[in-house]
Amino acid sequence: QPRPHVNDISPLSMLDMSFKKPDEGAQLLKNCTDEEFRCRSGQCVSLSFVCDSDSDCDDGSDEASCPAPTCGPGSFQCNNSVCVPRLWACDGDTDCADGSDEWLQNCAGGTGQQPQTVCRDHELLCTSGECVHGSWRCDGGSDCADGSDEHNCTALTCRPDEFLCNDGSCVPGIRQCDGNPDCRDHSDETDLHACAGPSRFKCGSGECISADSVCDGQRDCRDWSDEPLKDCNTNECLTNNGGCSHTCSDLKMGYECVCPAGFHLINRTHCEDVDECADADRCTQICINLPGSFRCDCKDGFELDHMTKDCKAVTGSGAFLLFSTRHEVRKMALGSWTYTALIRQQKNVVALDVDVHSDRIFWSDVSLKKIYSAAAADPAHHSTVIDSRISRPEGLAVDWVHGNIYWTDGELQTVSVATADGSKRKTLVSEGLQNPRAIVVDPQRNFMFWTDWGEPARIEKSGLNGADRTPLVTDDIAWPNGITLDVLNGRLYWVDSKLHTLSSIGVNGDGRHTLIYDEQKLWHPLALAVFEEKVFWTDMHSNSIWSANRVTGRDITAVAEHLQSPEDIVLYHSLKQPSGSDWCRDAAALNGGCEFLCLPAPQINTRSPKYTCACPDHMTLRADMRTCVSGAFTPDLDSVQTVSSRCSPLAVLCAGVNSTAPSRTTPRRSGSTPDHQQQTHATQTGSRSGQSILLSDARSSTPITHLTSVCLFTGINEEHEPVSSPSQHPTVLYIILPIVAMCLLVVGSVLLWRHWRQKNTNTIHFTNPVYQKKTDDTVHIFRSPSLDGYTHPSVPHTLTHTHALSLSLSHTHTLTHIHTHARSHTYTLTHTLTHTLSLSLSLSLSLSHTHARLMFSSCQSHTRAVIRYFM
Repeated sequence: QPRPHVNDISPLSMLDMSFKKPDEGAQLLKNCTDEEFRCRSGQCVSLSFVCDSDSDCDDGSDEASCPAPTCGPGSFQCNNSVCVPRLWACDGDTDCADGSDEWLQNCAGGTGQQPQTVCRDHELLCTSGECVHGSWRCDGGSDCADGSDEHNCTALTCRPDEFLCNDGSCVPGIRQCDGNPDCRDHSDETDLHACAGPSRFKCGSGECISADSVCDGQRDCRDWSDEPLKDCNTNECLTNNGGCSHTCSDLKMGYECVCPAGFHLINRTHCEDVDECADADRCTQICINLPGSFRCDCKDGFELDHMTKDCKAVTGSGAFLLFSTRHEVRKMALGSWTYTALIRQQKNVVALDVDVHSDRIFWSDVSLKKIYSAAAADPAHHSTVIDSRISRPEGLAVDWVHGNIYWTDGELQTVSVATADGSKRKTLVSEGLQNPRAIVVDPQRNFMFWTDWGEPARIEKSGLNGADRTPLVTDDIAWPNGITLDVLNGRLYWVDSKLHTLSSIGVNGDGRHTLIYDEQKLWHPLALAVFEEKVFWTDMHSNSIWSANRVTGRDITAVAEHLQSPEDIVLYHSLKQPSGSDWCRDAAALNGGCEFLCLPAPQINTRSPKYTCACPDHMTLRADMRTCVSGAFTPDLDSVQTVSSRCSPLAVLCAGVNSTAPSRTTPRRSGSTPDHQQQTHATQTGSRSGQSILLSDARSSTPITHLTSVCLFTGINEEHEPVSSPSQHPTVLYIILPIVAMCLLVVGSVLLWRHWRQKNTNTIHFTNPVYQKKTDDTVHIFRSPSLDGYTHPSVPHTLTHTHALSLSLSHTHTLTHIHTHARSHTYTLTHTLTHTLSLSLSLSLSLSHTHARLMFSSCQSHTRAVIRYFM
């Protein structure tokens, strides 16, 4: 087989764009084409892969007996004759396999000495140069690339009260067979159900016997529990079907109720339908529950495969994978073993993402500390997006709806955002991060998710503007590397390099599943992608790409092998990035009215704002909450913006202070400027990620939170905007205080008059309210010095007594008239007082001063309480 000519161009530029996976099981019988090279093992690879310094044959025969290459003036020749770009030599990063590009004799002035890696206090420095958690030292699992974290470790032994797992770890012995796996390999629960099943019977004394030995007349259990006299040879199903709702099955001892498929037993006798759709991984997309069964369906753009019950894409162009291999970005079509080199001669590509609609690729280079982008149609010409204030960008995500990019920086411990061209940027999260790595965005719900393998490790979520930060996964997680999102189904998938697992969870933290646990296929996974029913991931230890069924976790298959340091992987298809609404562009004002960045706000409920304004890291928002000003912003608590329930897309929802405030609404006046808004008082509150704003609508108790230097905007399309409020001045107190004094004077007068009226009013008290006059009775009513008040004398004086009675009744009528007249005046005074208070309240509202409103509200409530007391 002829050898290809090796010119003076770097071997990395000689990588062919195709790779044929050998036909497993028939490698020795396969005939290679004229464009292929036959390996000694019988494998066929492309001719262009021969002598390219990368072993593509299983036995490395494509790199054996290769002539020494002649490197060009722009290349550096390693000691093993491999050529690398001159730019990579003496940069502190080893690129030659033998490290000769960083040897002191090859670098003038010692510039080739690789800087010593400095790990944090809680980390361990591996011999291979990376840092891992110090607690992972001698834990039975190799976490360093060279396994140095497990060197010179003593064999693990468990205490007498502990259980030894199959992987060598120890768990408390009391947790064995408790129904919850504590060992990573679940070996503590292997024999949990040794006596379960119809073929086994557990005696009351603890031993297990065969079910055939029950009720056979022979003693098999020590306690004779296998031969009960009352239960053996008795068919309970003959009486009322044993109480079973469906099927009654008679057993040698007792009976059991049996449910048909799709039902489960409740209360030991009745069957209930099983909701199969409660399992989020039951179907790849849509699950419809039916009595005793379920049905899978697909969303728009997909079609159900009735054989496999999987949803297949039927619209859009063919899907393909993009993955990085340190020096290249390669492309592989799904269902094919052929891949092509799309972007060549990169230094150290780690993170990767795409914008399908603009047909653009974004990637980060951790050695050059930059983020680049290039058109997929012309990947050779790329542009620099971010090249400053960046150190280790290991995670990258593209917001294809709003035209922004997000990235994590493990060295600076930040999460940042920038426009797609890099002209505007801002740090969103800078507190509480240790080792942030992968990141993914959901532009339809305006959330982002990222992994952090610090201590403790976790997966967090927040809005695309940095608001509403929430931990999503905090348990059973150790080294979360890659993360991806199934936008259509709202599920996150991630890989854990420490636990060797691939798991999924709902975007709201529900329905967590561990799909795969495999120490061989998931030895050190770095990134993953999902599409249709498949999940794909890269593994650094095996230098390969794998796939599996993302619903069942089965059908694990190698997609590509013998790669050189595979890192990130993404799937390119239009259905992976569904369209959404960009309120920043749809708003009447340019860029949503924001001077700098317009960022989408998380859609928590229907009343959530649509977007926010943000400023650069060294600037904050002005009082108008749209433009930026240098320096720290110290807001006036009497100048907090309010909310309008009928706002235009530019209506301000809050001010840039740390506040909690109810809102009132005012339509915008004609000719008013948008820079002045209606103002109200606010109360401070705390936040974890810098200062935040908590705002509640007057009709809703749901708070809206966001960072400082951020202004919230609603998306309700109405022709109203907040107006400027009248200026506030302490002189309002001079108007309020006299009115309060008047209120107190009126209340005092009412109390004095009430006291005088009660003291000077005479009343008549009858002992018997029902007086029955007889023919021989005479009534005498007169004042007597007796302590008993009025008396009835026994001496009859008819005329005198009748006259006295008439006078008394006349006085009584007069007193009643006076009481009625006084009560009428009381109601008149009360009405006047209430009207005065109403006018005072209207005056306070028109002045829009918070302290005045509180004072009048208190006055009104106390006055009404006094009035109710007298009424």
